[in-house]
Amino acid sequence: MDTHTLAHKIRFHALRMTHEAKSSHIGSILSIADIVAVLYGGVLKKDPANPRWDKRDRFILSKGHACGGVYAALAETGFFPVDRLQTYCCNGGLLAGHISHIGVSGVELSTGSLGHGLPVGVGMAFAAQLDAKAHRVFVLLSDGECDEGTTWEAALFASHHMLSNLVAIIDYNKLQSLGLVADTLGLEPFCKKWRAFGWKVVEIDGHDHESLAASLNVNPQHQNNPTCLIAHTVKGKGISFMEHSVLWHYRSPQGEEYQRALEELGVHADEK
Repeated sequence: MDTHTLAHKIRFHALRMTHEAKSSHIGSILSIADIVAVLYGGVLKKDPANPRWDKRDRFILSKGHACGGVYAALAETGFFPVDRLQTYCCNGGLLAGHISHIGVSGVELSTGSLGHGLPVGVGMAFAAQLDAKAHRVFVLLSDGECDEGTTWEAALFASHHMLSNLVAIIDYNKLQSLGLVADTLGLEPFCKKWRAFGWKVVEIDGHDHESLAASLNVNPQHQNNPTCLIAHTVKGKGISFMEHSVLWHYRSPQGEEYQRALEELGVHADEK
């Protein structure tokens, strides 16, 4: 499956999952759909039949509230049956509303308390370096969680230990739960901050699959510092009335809005 098809499937599954569960964060999921599709569609070394394969790349979704997109990618790439997505946010179900590794094949870490994903990813990358293992560690963060001190402590540690096997991807959609990132706690000059912390920084269109793939498929042996990929994205990307709108951080797509969103994706409510 090519990455564009996978991204479309992620968007459709996420829309239906949040609709049926009456749950939140569809805007955040749509924001990262292309990044997740490129990762699971070709970048990550993985084996769905052996999810704990020692040579696998590690991926952490630090912005755990956008888990619907990762669950959809895992299902579509064979980690578990697609029909299990129907249990998302259901009582007794394993697909929790913030990503959980408990009983979910392919998930490395439960997250949801923002600012913790990068520190754990740094630990994984440091352990791999100490053990002379070749796998890479990718961490996908929200822009809002770059307000957290633990993110910057981890950034310092990673550059100090020259963790070239580590890639932090920032979903820079400029919105967080209740407003603009710039109004909550401004991040600019964002690239200069990461460079000052000793990281290689790449700015990119977070919806351009070819550029994403080229930036993520870098041989870590050719550098001696971690990489920060600042991905400029659109919250709600792919559904016009959700784009650039903070409303869809917590709102659930229902009724006429749900039908309109499906139409924009070119699918029907009963499509599997």
